[in-house]
Amino acid sequence: MKKLLTIAIPTYNRSNYVEEKLVWLSEALKGFESDCEIIITDNCSTDNTQEIVEKYQDKFNNMQFIYKRQEKNLGVMFNIAYCLDNATSEYVWVIGDDDPIRVDAIAYIIENITKHPEISLIFLNFSCRHIPTGEILYEHCYNIEQDELRQDGKAIFEHNFKTNNSSVGFMTAQVYRTTVAKAALHSWDSGLANKETQVYWTAYCAMQGSVLTSKENYVENAFGVSHWMRDPKLLLTMQYTDLPGIYIKLMELGYPSNYCLGLLIRHFFKNNWRVFFGALRRYPKFAIAVIIPYLKLVASAAWRMVLPPQPVTTKFSNN
Repeated sequence: MKKLLTIAIPTYNRSNYVEEKLVWLSEALKGFESDCEIIITDNCSTDNTQEIVEKYQDKFNNMQFIYKRQEKNLGVMFNIAYCLDNATSEYVWVIGDDDPIRVDAIAYIIENITKHPEISLIFLNFSCRHIPTGEILYEHCYNIEQDELRQDGKAIFEHNFKTNNSSVGFMTAQVYRTTVAKAALHSWDSGLANKETQVYWTAYCAMQGSVLTSKENYVENAFGVSHWMRDPKLLLTMQYTDLPGIYIKLMELGYPSNYCLGLLIRHFFKNNWRVFFGALRRYPKFAIAVIIPYLKLVASAAWRMVLPPQPVTTKFSNN
């Protein structure tokens, strides 16, 4: 019989975090061993990740446990895509190796996907902590009074993405129906070059069935420890190339053009321009090469918002 949930952990050179997750899984999976499978995709780590996985593997000998060590570092998005492509359960949950997760999160997910098989996407509520300082940036991503199961997933996505970008792009807080996630992945194969493509997958899944949002926090977003936060060029590209590219892809997916173009214009006025000016001081040629296409995209969006397309008339229009 097909299992209910794949828990997948993509990782690279963070054996200490992998060990923490394996300890968590050994407790969280008690009673659910027959319902779940584990996939760990190691992006050819040069630390002792393989040794750590082998140390704990015997704890999961009563369930499906797959450890895949890539032959070379594929890059983060291709490693995540491997998780999605190789999940065999009804639902797939790809988790960050550094994000704290409640021990009862798996029980919550399984209870709800069993009770509501029409679900295509689960938003797990989460708090956000700035790890370098320990400061809680916000207590809850979704301020709701109770769990919400909604059929209008597209509208839920639109609201969440406009309210808080990280709500739909935080990998550990999304659980996907596996077949839909795979369809999203392969509907935009070149999207793996975009570091924000998780948002596209979430938007795709939101259109395919009911969406559940949890009232309680099951995850904490460990903000400030990801490598891209310390890479000025990558941060610049994500902010001015990848995220704007997602707005256009959402429009192609079927989200309203005014909504998507509005997000792009809003991004221009509300984004953190210090990222660009900092990069401009360090890498002027690179920063200019990134910003010019972005400004052209914003100008085009503004033009389209001000002057929407007019109906095409022909000599046959009055006939």
